[in-house]
Amino acid sequence: MSLLQVKQVNLSFHSRKFFIGKNQTNKVLNDISFSIEEGTCLGLIGTSGAGKSTLGKVVLGIQPPQQGQVLFQGFDLYNTGKAIQQKIRRDLQVVFQDSYSAVNPRMTAERIISEPLENYEKLSLGELRRRVIELVERVGLSEKDLKKYPHQFSGGQLQRINIARAIALKPKLIVLDEPVSSLDMVTQSLILQLLSELKDDFGLSYLFITHDIKAAFSISDRIGVLEKGELIELYDSKEPFFHSKHPIVIRLRDSVLAEHPRSRKLATRVNMV
Repeated sequence: MSLLQVKQVNLSFHSRKFFIGKNQTNKVLNDISFSIEEGTCLGLIGTSGAGKSTLGKVVLGIQPPQQGQVLFQGFDLYNTGKAIQQKIRRDLQVVFQDSYSAVNPRMTAERIISEPLENYEKLSLGELRRRVIELVERVGLSEKDLKKYPHQFSGGQLQRINIARAIALKPKLIVLDEPVSSLDMVTQSLILQLLSELKDDFGLSYLFITHDIKAAFSISDRIGVLEKGELIELYDSKEPFFHSKHPIVIRLRDSVLAEHPRSRKLATRVNMV
């Protein structure tokens, strides 16, 4: 059984045009189906407005679909009891794009990381402190950073704090919603390397939502392409992405440029394999 199964999910939003006075239906997700196995990462690539973040909210249990099912560890995310819901919330975590808006600015890093542990586990103060120190050091920061507030960190450092919070309960699946898109290139590379290491060390599974093809290829085992609410391509490995004749995929491939103009003709293949 797959860890996550998304089955024929459909979602529309209704809006009213002010001058016309008629309701308009906007199809956001159209018959989306995919699965994620334990210990794997599905990279979900799409341009702005493709429906990626909305799909992430559906997977997280935040935005119920009008049709379809989301099964996590065999349980229907939107049709299960409170006890199962609590277990799901523990095993399903998220790292958002904006590291600053994802945290309480009045909380120290120690409080941010310890919050899920306090909510789900009964630990002594000493054990809680030990666990938080282990977590902050595992993401590349130090014990002294625990007393700092969010505004005292760089974007990359604060994203590490968010990652430490996400892995605190040793979840089964983490939804990564554009986790590196607001960071500079060097910091992006370091965070992606950290995520890859954590995936291997803890046996994590990821849904990696991004518009960045290079980022997706650096960490993903499988690749999906979302366009205007439709999952137009889903590959069991990364190689078929290079051979697809779908016009959207071709456009995405062509959008990847090498760092030096002389290398750009080879960029699509070389920089992502």
